[in-house]
Amino acid sequence: MSKSKKRQGPGAGPVKRPPARAMLMWIGIGSAVALTAGWAVWRGRFVANAAAPTRPSAAAPSPGTGASSSASAASTLPATALSSNEVATAVMVTVELDFGSTIPTIRDALRQVERRYQPDDGRGRTFAVLDAYGEPTPSGKLHMSMHVSMEKPGLGELIFRRTGESLWKSRIVPGQKAVSSEKNLTVIMKDGQGRSAVLDGSQQVQQVLDVPLRDAGALVRDRWPDGEECEFTFIYSSCGCPVKTKVRRAGEITMRSSDLPVMFPDDPPAMTVINQLMGWKTEP
Repeated sequence: MSKSKKRQGPGAGPVKRPPARAMLMWIGIGSAVALTAGWAVWRGRFVANAAAPTRPSAAAPSPGTGASSSASAASTLPATALSSNEVATAVMVTVELDFGSTIPTIRDALRQVERRYQPDDGRGRTFAVLDAYGEPTPSGKLHMSMHVSMEKPGLGELIFRRTGESLWKSRIVPGQKAVSSEKNLTVIMKDGQGRSAVLDGSQQVQQVLDVPLRDAGALVRDRWPDGEECEFTFIYSSCGCPVKTKVRRAGEITMRSSDLPVMFPDDPPAMTVINQLMGWKTEP
């Protein structure tokens, strides 16, 4: 079922600082700055379709992050009696899933949720899961919430592979907001004193602590004392929805305070850039 509510939940484990060579990829991708909705934007230079995961055939859907079915499989979605959502909006899909005696992690559970798309123009995907979080219930099921962003007109559906149950389906229609095919990555830090600042992606840096804070006259490390926890917000979506996580500084490395939410499961390239910037290990 679909619920429009705010996600709560922090942000996984200690990681090592990435080598400078790996960071060069982030420098190349995040080399420009623009303004979107009043915020300076970290240019990820990802095209929505390019960032979408490869879609296997309907006959043999492959498990894994962002797994989806082909447009032909999505054509089985009914053309009527569907909920309707506008492009550049989002919903929270909250479900309770029965995995039997062994309850998986949220990341593994997402691999059991098939994405089905039927775009009106016959290309790409119609929506993306931005993040997900949840926990086991007393009855032995997995309570999971998925933040779903509408990307282009067409049909969309989430299917629980284990049972074939439809968890959410919608007709996605054009909205009032113009949406570019190119999405930009915005990174915002909120320090322990409650001050928020956008990270300036125009500078060539080696790691997040050395990134300038835009219009603040300071680096990230100047606002982030060793041992302190800050809130980081990442925006990479058609709806402009924030994905938030708590992060603690430990010397020259950073670590997420929690492995939840699972961030951008349908956009691995975006997570590659974020992992390199923050010095986090790549999730399996």
